Amino acid sequence: MTGDPQLKLTESGLDVCGFSLAINRKRKEPEPDEVCFIDCTAFGKTASVIGKHFTKGEPILIEGRLKFRQWGGQSGKAEKKHEIVVDRFEFVGGNRDSNPVETSTPQPSTPSASPVADNDVPF
Repeated sequence: MTGDPQLKLTESGLDVCGFSLAINRKRKEPEPDEVCFIDCTAFGKTASVIGKHFTKGEPILIEGRLKFRQWGGQSGKAEKKHEIVVDRFEFVGGNRDSNPVETSTPQPSTPSASPVADNDVPF
């Protein structure tokens, strides 16, 4: 994780957690390693557990789906990005339990399905 997860509660009481991952791909010398930064969003029980038990620098294994989002930026220019909507995750590394955590909490299919406006969620 590139930073501490940001846990928020929607007006309807649903937990939403945003975090970013750095994914490293080791390459042979003299090529530099390749790093990709990915924003992730989790909902419900998954969001709650990630927000409470992870901090910057800790490894996490996630499964989810890619989501393409577009919104109007402050300058009037359309902003867009891909993110991962987390379905399940596992604790990895250290002395943590490596059992997967799954939830049956319904996942919003679009950002507009959540009562929190995009400009209210900083990730």
